[in-house]
Amino acid sequence: MVDTDVLVVGAGPVGLTAAAELRRHGADCRVVDRLPARLPYAKAVGIQPRTLEIWDRMGMVHDALDAAVPMRGQLLYADGADQGRIDFRLPPEVPYGFAALPQYETERVIEEHLARFGTRIERGTELVSFKQDTEGVLSRIVTVDGREEEVRSRFLVGCDGAHSVVRKTLGLTFEGAAFPEEYMLADVEVDWSLPPGYGVRAMHHGDDGSVDDLLVCIPLPGRGRYRVSMLVPPELSAARQPVGDSGPGGDIAHGLETGQRVPGVEHVQAVLDRLSPEPTTASAMRWSSVFRISHRLVNKYADGRVFIAGDAAHIHPPTGAQGMNTGIQDACNLAWKLALTVRGAAHPRLLDSYDSERRPVGEEVVGRTVRHAAEGVQADPDDFTTVMLREAQLLVAYPDSPVVGPGTPGADGPGPGDRAPDCGGLTGGVAAVPLRLHDLLRDRGHVLLLHADSAAALDACGAVASGIRHLTDGQAVVLVLLAPGTGTGTGMGTDGGTGTGTGAAPGPAPGPQSGAAAAGAGTGDDTESVDYVTDADGRHLPAFLDSRGEFARGYRTAGPTAFLVRPDGYLGARVAPLTVPGTVAALSEGLARVFRL
Repeated sequence: MVDTDVLVVGAGPVGLTAAAELRRHGADCRVVDRLPARLPYAKAVGIQPRTLEIWDRMGMVHDALDAAVPMRGQLLYADGADQGRIDFRLPPEVPYGFAALPQYETERVIEEHLARFGTRIERGTELVSFKQDTEGVLSRIVTVDGREEEVRSRFLVGCDGAHSVVRKTLGLTFEGAAFPEEYMLADVEVDWSLPPGYGVRAMHHGDDGSVDDLLVCIPLPGRGRYRVSMLVPPELSAARQPVGDSGPGGDIAHGLETGQRVPGVEHVQAVLDRLSPEPTTASAMRWSSVFRISHRLVNKYADGRVFIAGDAAHIHPPTGAQGMNTGIQDACNLAWKLALTVRGAAHPRLLDSYDSERRPVGEEVVGRTVRHAAEGVQADPDDFTTVMLREAQLLVAYPDSPVVGPGTPGADGPGPGDRAPDCGGLTGGVAAVPLRLHDLLRDRGHVLLLHADSAAALDACGAVASGIRHLTDGQAVVLVLLAPGTGTGTGMGTDGGTGTGTGAAPGPAPGPQSGAAAAGAGTGDDTESVDYVTDADGRHLPAFLDSRGEFARGYRTAGPTAFLVRPDGYLGARVAPLTVPGTVAALSEGLARVFRL
């Protein structure tokens, strides 16, 4: 007997994402957080384009966009001299840019999304201990009124931060070290005339060439509002040992300090007076704090039925706004696998892939942010586009994952484990305007994309769709994408009866130019559309015309191809050409790594 499928510990952005994705995929969960209320601090503020894509898939991106402001780039200054600016440009097929949003607003948006599933945060509730067995986890919590309660769950997910109780209880190591510098952070308004939407990084070098003064400003929603970070002045500095945090992993000095050393607006103003590109005055300070930075990585992300995510698993410098965004991807990766397992539909080893996929990502992020903190992002040896794509977290991939494949040998373009890129110009069905691929993936689980460029390929699509539907018991949605010249003419009217696909068309029997080859038939209208497509069992298949060829170019198809897209927006398989029964067999091999078939 269990009280809930999953107990999520921690209601920051990572824990809330885990809970929301669990609920979206049909699993029950409880969310507990020891704090009595959401903290009003703009701690993590950078929102990466990949995170916005995830929120789009979750169905909550518009609320986030309403609250955020764009991050257009960064203005650089050194020793009083203008060093130019970096514009955050991404390829045109990427649907979102960089954004800034205070962490408390991020938490509000995800919490409101979670509430739509009927799940609320149990605030003021602390995890005290837990023990696990082969069937589940028994956790002891203390509620806001001091009452002790035992919670039996199938799984436990610790999203409880750098000082994680879950990680310590598991006895996991958390190796790394603390940086010696102390910083102060503040949320203020300034009255300079610098262009909005740009961050500011200004520094001063000492005689030995090292940075001895620093100012970093990130724009926030509101006129002239920034989150500013800078080195702690001597009067606030303390020669002290790192913050005590006993347990495996040793002492951890990371995050905001809650002691007596609270920077005032005068401390912020003093740094602005030294480093600001132009004279300016700080005002309307909402909060401030001293903080320390460490870099650490846990030795494994899971132990039995207990998992950790976010800062509980990896901490590092805030350079590039990688931390929270990496944690959100942790949660998204784990949640769909847990939900599938809870339903009894997952391969017995599916959950092992969480560590094998996400820990290498955490290791890369920790290493990269430590290098960038010391040398600057501009010191990265890769070309600018690659650097921007990596910072946007659009290059995260799992090509070596045990649960992706098969691929198509020698194929260019995205393959198993790669992010499924977006594209536009998809027409057909009821929609009167072109759609984007991510519109079709929104709020769905596994999606099989079948790309067809001929009548024969379309016939194969129908057979493959039926085979996969039977194989997964309908758990994978199938969408057909038709190459230009494979649709039907819009001028045919309701009596033309010429359909597209393997099912029987209504009306008169099709002639020699029926089916997929009937592009532009009828009135001679050159505009193509898609009337209908069916699978081998006569069931309707949603079909869309790749009217501008963007899908074929972005995915570099060289003929009819099948792509299996996972719930987290990564490709699980790529199979070409489409043949029967070859494609079904190949996809079956890939699906068997995920599903209990």
